[in-house]
Amino acid sequence: MSKWKEKFEVWQDVFDNFTISNLKILTNKGFFEELKGNIAVGKESNVFFALTKNNKKVIVKIYRLQTADFKKMYLYIRGDPRFKGLANKRRKVIFAWCQREFRNLINAQRAGINAPKPIAFQKNILVMEFIGKENPAPRIKDSLPGNVEVFAEEIFENIKKFAIHGYVHGDLSEFNILNHEGKPYFIDLSHATPLRNQDSINYLSRDVFNVCRFFNTILKEEKYNAEEIVENIIKKIPPDKLP
Repeated sequence: MSKWKEKFEVWQDVFDNFTISNLKILTNKGFFEELKGNIAVGKESNVFFALTKNNKKVIVKIYRLQTADFKKMYLYIRGDPRFKGLANKRRKVIFAWCQREFRNLINAQRAGINAPKPIAFQKNILVMEFIGKENPAPRIKDSLPGNVEVFAEEIFENIKKFAIHGYVHGDLSEFNILNHEGKPYFIDLSHATPLRNQDSINYLSRDVFNVCRFFNTILKEEKYNAEEIVENIIKKIPPDKLP
């Protein structure tokens, strides 16, 4: 067994030879030293935390080549004007999906919204900032902030800032918003798409509806009206950013 297979053998249910090769590239470039623990298993990926040479934590997200639903990925990504002409082939779609999340994280930083900083990507592997302290910051479904209403308003503000910058998250809910020291952080940005996508307003409406549903349930009142919030956000979006 090679030293790389040996190094990552504890995660052998995730890694094939191709993925191990890409992990080797990223470690050789100094983005991290070794994987330390599995944080989450998603529909298309496994999320780990890793340590750098300076003992700093980073997130390593590995898209599974064999079990990821690349057909569903393709349905989303084919409407993204940044990926025109993408062939409906498993590996190409998964690689583009990983690159898409990296690029979306860059745009999130430029828009000034709370999201992990992108660090690197290699084929089906994405490296990004670790959000949390000793442990990863919890999802809001598992840990509510002290001031729920202020937190909710900040989420809507982040949705608006991202939209003004020309993007929509596309899959926002209580499952992919973190509560880090009382601040919301958006994660899982692989679904995010430019507003030039013809389906983007539907995605925006769904994002806002999901957030409203969650907080209205928590507050036990219909405090947030999704239609009004979407309408007010759209008014702020520069016309050249819209479909």
